[in-house]
Amino acid sequence: MLISAEKITKSYNEKPLLEDCTLHLSEGDKIGVIGRNGAGKSTFIKIMAGAEIPDGGTVTRFSGAQIGYLSQNPDLDEKATVLEQVLTMAGGERDLQEYQAKNILNRLGITCFDALIGQLSGGQKKRVALAAVLITPCEALILDEPTNHLDNDMIAWLEGFLIKYTGALLMVTHDRYFLDRVVSKIAEVDSASLYLYEANYSKYLELKALRDEAEASAFRKRQSLLRKELAWISRGAKARSTKSRFRVERYEALSAMDGPETASKLELSSISSRLGRKTIEITDLTKGFGGEEPLIRNFEHVLARDARIGFVGHNGCGKTTLLKLIAGQLEPDSGSVVLGDTVKIGYFSQECDEMDLSQKVIDYVKGFGESIQTPEGTLTASQLLEKFLFPSDLQWNTIGRLSGGERRRLFLLGVLITAPNVLLLDEPTNDLDIDTLMILEEYIESFQGAVLAVSHDRYFLDKIAHWIFEFQEDGVIRQYMGGYSDYLRERPTRAGGGEKAAAPKVQGEKRTPSSPRKLRFSFKEQREYEEIDDTIARLEQEKEQLDQELVTGSSDYERLQQLLTRQTELEKELENQTERWVYLNELAEKIAEQESANR
Repeated sequence: MLISAEKITKSYNEKPLLEDCTLHLSEGDKIGVIGRNGAGKSTFIKIMAGAEIPDGGTVTRFSGAQIGYLSQNPDLDEKATVLEQVLTMAGGERDLQEYQAKNILNRLGITCFDALIGQLSGGQKKRVALAAVLITPCEALILDEPTNHLDNDMIAWLEGFLIKYTGALLMVTHDRYFLDRVVSKIAEVDSASLYLYEANYSKYLELKALRDEAEASAFRKRQSLLRKELAWISRGAKARSTKSRFRVERYEALSAMDGPETASKLELSSISSRLGRKTIEITDLTKGFGGEEPLIRNFEHVLARDARIGFVGHNGCGKTTLLKLIAGQLEPDSGSVVLGDTVKIGYFSQECDEMDLSQKVIDYVKGFGESIQTPEGTLTASQLLEKFLFPSDLQWNTIGRLSGGERRRLFLLGVLITAPNVLLLDEPTNDLDIDTLMILEEYIESFQGAVLAVSHDRYFLDKIAHWIFEFQEDGVIRQYMGGYSDYLRERPTRAGGGEKAAAPKVQGEKRTPSSPRKLRFSFKEQREYEEIDDTIARLEQEKEQLDQELVTGSSDYERLQQLLTRQTELEKELENQTERWVYLNELAEKIAEQESANR
């Protein structure tokens, strides 16, 4: 055994954050720590690493075990160079570690080893600290959100590194593929308690469901026994005999027991406004900075009303820049972004810079309105915050006192209550717990509008994306149909593998007047184009039959209500399909004109 934490207790307010939590980290263990934002995950691993003192309980480090610890916000020397910082933090033999340090820094996208720490972004600083921890001579690694600020290729590399790592690993992460592939145990922090599962993430989900079911079953049995005891004691049984006293005491004990604690659940209802036929048209878009090669070159795209697009690429390739261009926060060097009249953008930015940290949580939401119209009816700002897991005591806190995850959740609430019909999500999974991520994924599935997401979370992209747009070195944006796993299978190999026979469509390739961009239907659009006339005819026929039935069935009030409801649904379907018919036929005409001109 390397580290033993026994009966750890920690409180910041009257309510304990951790209570009697025990965990043993032994050689070869790979443990993932999960739980809701604010549940105490980071606090617990800080205590395990010796970076924080518990209020109660003991932490024992056996045989002087050396620990490499990555905190969520590493404390670095702003005046040191990148390489100096890594070697100083690692604390080993510098000559032996320098080559390893440079190799890992390169893997993490840090190539200027002489740059000063003070000149780096927050994400780059986290990667420098991660590199230092990974080369530290130690028996155990304790990592707090190591995948934050890494792009998808860096995460894949780190995943492989940790799979091969022979020491012990204790890690907080919300990356579900990471948890599935790297760890063999899950430690869940829930309601101040810690539960250990001998499983990776997939198996944990099964075991967690069984545990919840067992607790609910035990509670139902106890309630049944309690009802029987209540019936007996209500008959006026005398408490003089030993047997009677026993039953009275048992009743009192059963009454005093708490039922299984059910955690509050985040409630997200799809609040969106109507999106018309014209959405967003991006034409010949080019953007660069400081006279360097453009990050985005000649990008063109017409956004579908139900688009689900995931953007991937290395850090600094232009993903956030594109979202800002679409949101109107940046001006292009050339080309245009034209928004339809009904487009209403909700932009969930990566840094939440728009939030005033001195503002109270309740006042932040009231800034959008004293009451908010939702599918469930009109809610006050306080009621809406309750649905987003901000109890009354938190609502009067300043935003600056919230945890990183709570702040992101509040910012997400602010974006969604504006009823957008186009969602721009920039790294939405950073600092959000797994429960919130699953609910956000469900929200996106039912969202009546388009979603464009920049994310390094492979699981999230597999769940929500219908297309992956990859940013390449030359400013070209290449499209792949499907989620992230489909993209990995289809993209050309990077190490001399060459292009595959069926190369994916490229957006943004430099064109000359003699070779205009070739227009074509996607597979889905082609099928929709072939079937849409029949679909509209079927809807019109159903509407005609329904109109006749409304006239003949007016005496049956209940049936009349059903018919009127279906009439409203049909009119909306017809409107949507008609708008889609216009778009597809316009595109078909343009394709035909281009083919005719090329003959």
